Amino acid sequence: MTIIETIEQEHMKTDLTPFGVGDSIRVHTRVIEGEKERVQIYAGIVIGRKGTGINESFTVRRISYGEGVERVFPLHSPRIAKIEVEKKGAVRRAKLNYLRQRKGKSATTVKEQQQSLS
Repeated sequence: MTIIETIEQEHMKTDLTPFGVGDSIRVHTRVIEGEKERVQIYAGIVIGRKGTGINESFTVRRISYGEGVERVFPLHSPRIAKIEVEKKGAVRRAKLNYLRQRKGKSATTVKEQQQSLS
């Protein structure tokens, strides 16, 4: 292992919630305002994941006041307190860029994944 790889291993999170593209998630981010720290929640649909290892990031899209808003989060950032999966989505693509052209409810709806009984 090189020096860079060992440093990256130290900073990678181990308690990550598994999620994929198409899932509706809630990202709890730590926000520092002055000397106070609070947790802010950003909820939406994961439209893409990118990168590997310490450089991995994911994009979350939501509709806010009728306008589409996307935010990119580094997966192993210390600013992310936790990630909650609200519902799993059943999608056939790695990137859901087609949601950007949609309006209304269809812009925030992805078919829900069926639970297997096994």
